[in-house]
Amino acid sequence: MSKADPNPVLHALLDRHSTGPRYLVEPGPSDAELLMLTEAALRAPDHAALVPFRFRAVRGAARERMATLFEQAARAAGKDAESAVLDRERALKAPVTLAVIARIDLGHPQVPAHEQWACLGGALAHLLLAAQALGYGAKMLSGAKARSPLLASAFCEGGEMLVGWIAIGTPTLDRRAKHGKPPPDEVLSFWS
Repeated sequence: MSKADPNPVLHALLDRHSTGPRYLVEPGPSDAELLMLTEAALRAPDHAALVPFRFRAVRGAARERMATLFEQAARAAGKDAESAVLDRERALKAPVTLAVIARIDLGHPQVPAHEQWACLGGALAHLLLAAQALGYGAKMLSGAKARSPLLASAFCEGGEMLVGWIAIGTPTLDRRAKHGKPPPDEVLSFWS
């Protein structure tokens, strides 16, 4: 690919990077833009069109309620008061947070669970790339909070699993230089 005449789609893929919540400010995506991001996620490969995922957007006043839940979950996990307050503050950083929810059908006769998880991963990649294409910064976050029964019950319905959150907003810092990924020739090998 020539730097003078890059393919715009390939350029966007090669330029994609994460921007953490502490570097995100208002404005976040509008409702119409969130629908567009979701539409991009729905373009991921999906055997039998199961759509083994969904998102729940948290913005505006709902951010305060989510922050309270993050603090409660931290205390329930044994964190001290200071650490729990930090979890609360982190929940308020991003203008928009999307809860990422898996809906894996473990008994599907055609599509094994690993294919459904692959679909969810593709959906996340599409959504993150689309957010960046719209000028937003975003980052997928998971960790112990995603396994919190309190948070799972707040965001999920029966048979669903909380995977994590995507923080989205206007970036205040260019994070491209810090990707820390190995060169492609360390990841690609040729089988013969």
